Amino acid sequence: MTSDEQPNTISGDAAVQAAAERAEATRGLNLPQFEDLPIPADTANLRMGPELHSACLALLPLVGVWRGEGVAEHPSLDEPYRYGQQITFAHDGRPFLYYEARSWLLDADGEVLGSGSREVGWWRPQPDDTIELVLAHSGGVVEIFYGKPRNQTSWELGTDAVARTSSAEEISAAQRLYGVVPDGDLAYVEERSLGGKPLAPHISAKLSRVVG
Repeated sequence: MTSDEQPNTISGDAAVQAAAERAEATRGLNLPQFEDLPIPADTANLRMGPELHSACLALLPLVGVWRGEGVAEHPSLDEPYRYGQQITFAHDGRPFLYYEARSWLLDADGEVLGSGSREVGWWRPQPDDTIELVLAHSGGVVEIFYGKPRNQTSWELGTDAVARTSSAEEISAAQRLYGVVPDGDLAYVEERSLGGKPLAPHISAKLSRVVG
């Protein structure tokens, strides 16, 4: 999947059926936990831990841990490069999802070169179906996205505000589209404004469920 393609999503019923089939391999897995917390622990497995808050039902297909590979482009580079990534969507029973993405750089043969970018944040669904996404990047950038579900298995968001530290790369805007594709994987594409340039394809990835 290239960065200028959009995820080919599936219906809600088909997604539920596909999730049930994949669950045979992942249903017993969850996030590592400390058992002595005095509050509900995060869970990325809908069969474990607290019940998903009703406000998050539109985001239910995202809950889990996903892992795979993607392709990135940057205006300072002549060619795209490959990366691996793990994305976690978890919850603690309250009306938001915890989100974390960790990546690692790959060479042309798929061998790991080292750690890549990281980001962490919260998806906050609202009563009017708006989704607020608060996102912090390890590179010194903080973003606020707003968006909505496009249908039962895809979600589109764009930045409303971007702040960065004095040492961070110049970034002014971003747009993301996530979708559960026909084979049950999670795919996404992102356009990003880098170095004072207009929005342009930046990253895209296709990830398989490993938890949930």
